[in-house]
Amino acid sequence: MRLVELAVGGVVVLAVAGAVAAGHGTPALAITLGVVAVVVAGALLTAQRRYRSWGYLERAEDLLVRRGVLFQRLSVVPYGRMQFVEVSAGLFERTFGLATVQLHTAAARSDARIPGLEPSEAARLRDRLAALGEAKAAGL
Repeated sequence: MRLVELAVGGVVVLAVAGAVAAGHGTPALAITLGVVAVVVAGALLTAQRRYRSWGYLERAEDLLVRRGVLFQRLSVVPYGRMQFVEVSAGLFERTFGLATVQLHTAAARSDARIPGLEPSEAARLRDRLAALGEAKAAGL
């Protein structure tokens, strides 16, 4: 959330700089700064909507994963069907202290993943899902 606050501050600074440039008779600079401010604001709104579109819920027998901005999807992954759970973090995610939990099942179209988690929460979720998957697969 701090990144969003910083970016919003940047948009405000760009808007003020554009107003000052327009007041000093440089309309090209003012228009350029205005366009940049609008693009940054649009990117922030898109990122926020994408972030809020992901969610998960741990239930007794399965895991629900919700995703999608325009087309919403809900995946139900039974713990007993999980083959393995991995935590990954690419360069971008590591830069912002985030990780992704990827669930692998025998199904070819199993694309259940949960991005944007803190590494400690991702590790906790991985351990919990692995334990539940082993218990359910063993029939306990």
